[in-house]
Order: sequence, then C-alpha cells, then structure tokens
Amino acid sequence: MTESPITQNPFIVGRPVPPDCFAGRTSAIETAFDQILSRSNLAIWGGPGIGKSSFLELLASPKAWQLRGHDPSSAVIVLLSCLSITPFSAVNFWREIMLLTQEALEKEPVLQTEVGKFLEQGNTTKDGLRSMLRYLGKQNKFLVLLVDDYDAALRSQAGYSDSDIAVFLSDCRNIASHSRERQFLSMVVTSLRRLNELGPKLKPDGSPWYNHYLFQPLKPFDETEVAALLGCMPMTPALRDGIREIADGNPALLQNAGHLLYRELRTGHIPNAEAFAKDFQRTTVHYFEDMWNLASEIEQTLMMLIALCGLKGRLHKKHYDLGDTNLVFSQKERELTDLEERGVVISQMQDSQKSYEFASSMMEWWVVKEIENSTEETLHDRQKGFLNLMSHKQAENVTKAIRWLWQHREEVPSILEWLGKVSAALPKGLIQG
Repeated sequence: MTESPITQNPFIVGRPVPPDCFAGRTSAIETAFDQILSRSNLAIWGGPGIGKSSFLELLASPKAWQLRGHDPSSAVIVLLSCLSITPFSAVNFWREIMLLTQEALEKEPVLQTEVGKFLEQGNTTKDGLRSMLRYLGKQNKFLVLLVDDYDAALRSQAGYSDSDIAVFLSDCRNIASHSRERQFLSMVVTSLRRLNELGPKLKPDGSPWYNHYLFQPLKPFDETEVAALLGCMPMTPALRDGIREIADGNPALLQNAGHLLYRELRTGHIPNAEAFAKDFQRTTVHYFEDMWNLASEIEQTLMMLIALCGLKGRLHKKHYDLGDTNLVFSQKERELTDLEERGVVISQMQDSQKSYEFASSMMEWWVVKEIENSTEETLHDRQKGFLNLMSHKQAENVTKAIRWLWQHREEVPSILEWLGKVSAALPKGLIQG
C-alpha cells in the first residue's frame, strides 16, 4: 500500500461538523435562509445524531451566507445552547443572549459599547432584549438567534417551575411574533421532538406553536447525501451498503463508522469484522440509548414488537407466536410515523399492508438486548402498556415471547449477524491506494 497524502481523518466524531465539512441538507438550508431573511422563525427537530447542532453551526457561518449569495453584514449572529445555561432560567437566557450579542460585535466597537450599556443596566428580561433590538434596528442590523437544545427550556427543575416555563414561552412568542421589534429578529431553534409535544398543553386562549414557527424536521440522509459523506474514503459498493445497514442515514452514526474504517485504511490494517463491531457498538451505544429514552411508552412497546418480529427471522426455528402485529401497527400509525420521521424505523408496503423494520440494524440489536436485560418487574409494568395496544391474548403472546428470549439467550444471533453486510464486505471493502 502506498502512503496516502491525506493523514487527517476526514470524519468528525464527538462535536458538530464544521461548516466547511458540512454535507447535504440543501433544501433545509434554503428553507432556513428564507425564514431568516424574511425575519421569520424556524423550529428544527430531529432525533439524536441527526445533525441539528451542525445545522446551526452552518447557519452561523458568514462564509456559508456568502456562498449562497446572502450578505451577512447586517446580521448579528448569536448561537447558544440551552444546555449551557445552568441553572436554566429566563433571566439567564436573556442575559446570555445579550452577552453573546456584545461579543458578536467585536469588529464594531461603537455598537459593542452601546450593547454593553444594556447589560450594565441589568434589565436582562425580554423587555431589555426588545430595547436592544430597537437599537440594532436603528443601526440597520438584525439579530439572528440560533438556539440549540431548546428542549432544556421546556423542562422544569429546581427554581424553574412549570409556571416559569409558561411565562418564558409567552415572552419568547411575544418578542418573536407579536412585538414591533420582531422585524429585527429571526429565531431558529432545535429540539429532539416537535415543540407542541414538549411544551405546556395549549390552552383555549393560547396561540399554537405553528403561529410562531415554521416546523422543519431534519430527516436521515438520503442515498445521495450518504454517498457525499462517505465519498472521501475509497470503498466498494458492498461496504457502502453495509454501512447503510448499520447506520441508515443518521449522520452521527455514519461519521462514527467512517471514522473507524478510515483509521484502519490510514494505518494499512485489514479491518477485522468482530473488532469493528465492538468498536462501533462502544462508540455509538449512547445514540441508541438516547433514541430509546426519547421514545414514549407506546413507542417503546412498538419498537419491542418490531424487534421481536425481526428476531424471528434471524432464528433458525420459529419459537414464538406474536399474533397479528399488523393490526397493532395499523392502529398506531401516528406513533410509527413519528418514529420514522426521527429515523428510528422505516416502512414499506407488502401485500397492501405497511411493514416496519429498524432503520439501523444496530438499533434493532440494541432493542433486543434491552428486552433480554429486562426483569419480571419491568415486564409487569410493560404489560399494562401492552393492553393499551392489543388484546389480552396478544399481550399474553408477547409476554411469552419475552420470557422465551430470557430463557434462550444463546439462540440470539451474535452482533456480527446484525452487521451482516459490513462483516461480509470488510476484508476487501476498503480500496487501498
């Protein structure tokens, strides 16, 4: 093997992807700029690892604006994560925005000094921010407020009650949609689920979320985007298909797989399938855990059913009967659609019925392990949820299937079988130059 001129691993793991390395999302990016330039607001949502933080990093890059023919000179761009505000409170949120606005004006010292005066006055409320926006507007400026992890602002904690959340959201809606100063502000927020699923329930006299934000889900990468992301590493089509099998179009999972494989390519090692499986599982398990924990009880039950259905196909003999799962799935299409939009499952039509499977074979493996590691106590709690989805007879069948799995763990295929295409393609999958 000749030495590759590229020594730095091109795959990004453990942090947002820098704007210069950003791939895909063309339509979503154009939608975001349409909203920003019209001083409107956008709510981006998607599951773990789908690229929300990287998306905001791109919108914060003046170079990204210029490449798309937009002038960033009148925009004061502020990017913050609600997770970085601890403890979270409305006062701390408004103060952080003012501080970051002041920092963003470092090349315009006169404006920076004037914004600093708002901080000195100590009016770190939405009214203080409105005053700052009025000042920016007089200077022909507008604030682009990019708020990551907006979920954190919708969770109560010590010193931040449900009533505090309601007031905070009312203030945010007022400043972004109802106040005169909205013409000097565009907000783009990200969350793990749709805002209407996370925030307080809508009251009869309240204004729904969609009156204030355009909702935009970040979906898994399509085939073209996956090819663009993996294109920096020479590999066979079989290996690329194998990576799709374990990661589907989840950008973070794709980055992790590429990072591990490129590491082997760079050092001249022939990747070992078992070692790769263990490394990939170790470096990505938190994504699957987050996907599971993010799901509602009904969604978790549906995932368990999909996993048990898939496991039957991997066993040498049929050992349990789940009953008519298609009936259950047909009655819970809304929840399954949510899982599909978050990139957890995929669907296809078979014999005029929808069938479901996991988008990532590793997610399927993780759910099977979750079932394996459950206990009689947790199963007893689950049974209540089963009865909300299915008949007593079918709930009994599912319970028997879970107990069978506990008793026959040795029959469950190894992790290598869940990475079947990758395992088969690895020995000759990386093209060495």
